[in-house]
Amino acid sequence: MDSLTVSTVTCSIRKAPHKAAPFNFMSSLSSFKPVFRRLQQQFVSLKVEVPKIIKTTSLNLLDGVVDSLFEFEEQAVFNEGNFAPVDEVGEALQLSVMDGEIPDDFPEGIYFRTGPNHLYPNQTAAVSIFGRTGYTWVEGDGMLHATYFSKDDEGNWKVSYKNKYVESETFLMEKNRNKKMFIPAADGDPTAILAAFVLNIVSQDCLRGLTNIILVNFRPPKYFQCILQMRFGKAVKDDSNTNVFEHAGKLYAVSEQHLPYEIDASDLHTLKAWDVNGAWHHPFTSHPKKAPHTGEMVIMGVDIKRPHYILGIISADGGEMLHKVDLKFRTGNLVHELGVTENYNIIMDYPLRFGINRVLAGKSFIGYDGDGESRIGVMPRFGDAESISWFTVRNHCSFHIINSFEDGDEVVVRGCRTTGSVLPGPDHKANKAEWYRRAYLQPNEDSHSFDPATDGVLFSRPYQWRLNMRTGAVKEGYLTGKEIAMDFPAINLSFTGLRNRYAYAQVVDSEASSKLGLSKYNMLAKLHFGLQDEVSKFLTKKGLMLAKVEYHELGDGEYCTGAQFVQKQEGTEEEDDGWLLCYVHDERSNISKVYVIDAKRFTEEPVAKISLPRRVPYGFHAYYVYE
Repeated sequence: MDSLTVSTVTCSIRKAPHKAAPFNFMSSLSSFKPVFRRLQQQFVSLKVEVPKIIKTTSLNLLDGVVDSLFEFEEQAVFNEGNFAPVDEVGEALQLSVMDGEIPDDFPEGIYFRTGPNHLYPNQTAAVSIFGRTGYTWVEGDGMLHATYFSKDDEGNWKVSYKNKYVESETFLMEKNRNKKMFIPAADGDPTAILAAFVLNIVSQDCLRGLTNIILVNFRPPKYFQCILQMRFGKAVKDDSNTNVFEHAGKLYAVSEQHLPYEIDASDLHTLKAWDVNGAWHHPFTSHPKKAPHTGEMVIMGVDIKRPHYILGIISADGGEMLHKVDLKFRTGNLVHELGVTENYNIIMDYPLRFGINRVLAGKSFIGYDGDGESRIGVMPRFGDAESISWFTVRNHCSFHIINSFEDGDEVVVRGCRTTGSVLPGPDHKANKAEWYRRAYLQPNEDSHSFDPATDGVLFSRPYQWRLNMRTGAVKEGYLTGKEIAMDFPAINLSFTGLRNRYAYAQVVDSEASSKLGLSKYNMLAKLHFGLQDEVSKFLTKKGLMLAKVEYHELGDGEYCTGAQFVQKQEGTEEEDDGWLLCYVHDERSNISKVYVIDAKRFTEEPVAKISLPRRVPYGFHAYYVYE
């Protein structure tokens, strides 16, 4: 029989394609034979501890299958510039280089930001006889970055920095074995995605059949067959790289496909996964919300299997699950965030589908249905699926909510709206470079070549929905002009679920993002809703009145992440009396800094620029813990 070889071409958006080494299936099977022999030798000498040996053997067997069938390789874009991972610094490093001064009334505390930081950066894609899979830009081992602000006995500021991986269960699996084990499963060829899912999870039935084939002379008692160990029992890793939040005095790192991990804020040590005292066994949103006045935390979990959307409410002390309900979604929709008001939970539902059924149909695991239907649900705090008032809205894909609140008969929801999804990006058969080039840029709807399915679909702009609970009517429209894209909004968290006058966002460098295929942010924005609120109940022919926007410009080659508002703690009730913090990286000098920007003097230079001893890669969300 002739050897079956598969050749693949891999490329990044910026670099020329290179041809991966041909994958030889028969050669791989030959290399796998020693694994069979070792397994048979183990069972020939079997005398005691049969269950332990079976578990170890089954895991070794599956690792052997993966090592023989899959070759890991680099996705170059994740190693370019400030997207590349960094090492841990060890003990916290004292910071002494600063332009400007930290204000005396700045509150002591810790500024956290998380993001992806691949432990094995040269092994982020997998090539096999089934095809190629790779990570999406939101995946990667989570790393926390923390800047500590404290005063000594004489009132002098002491600032230090530390970073550390979130040591989730799956992170430790790979670190302790010093090898890449999980096969990327979110993006790539459908057949390869399916193979990755099977080999990452692996049912006991699959193991039983495989074991009987290989260990033909071994006849274990039936009950031993039931304890065969799954390889991982989950399709993707616990990345813990998306957000950081606090509840009842405890800090957590989270990504929405798994439980949050509790973190020791003092040294970033990972403590344990948080299942709310055994009451929550579902995925956990990256954006939980504290209900106004009560401090109860509203969460959700979306899943590819039923129930597709579970909503939960955790007590203010974090010790009890007060409410848990299935919202009875018909399909798995990858919803990133929910909202709260004084009396309601805000449920976003847009057609960003995900699930194995898509893969079996030859599609990507995640995909946005541009012809689908979007709706927003308004649910009484402790309601159920039947109590939700649903409002059909223009189709969209809005990952981030700015805020939501009640205004008479209306519930107002503000978010950053797009008409396409950055996850996973274009179809696996599409020209990715061309798709990103057109998706990030400001769309020209008058152009003869304009394609609404591609052009400007990632051009994110602040948007508002007004949902009338009495009449069922919807008023919706953009809050800012067509010239500037922005995302990753932040507000004064004291106003979560309440009417707020101000919001902040990171401004997208559309040109740079379109070339790279990854989002980069070169300015900050402050949105003023005060005047807009007074008249926005009434639509004109041109739509909603636009909000006033101020911009804080960064220097050439400077990009920001992790914008977070820090409120002045004493002597003020003004919503914007505080500071906006962000991590800024200068790509020319390769130096990262923490910027402290006076929110009331937003367009002026930062009051302090604190140089960091290590580069902070671009990442996602941030949080400030007040001492």
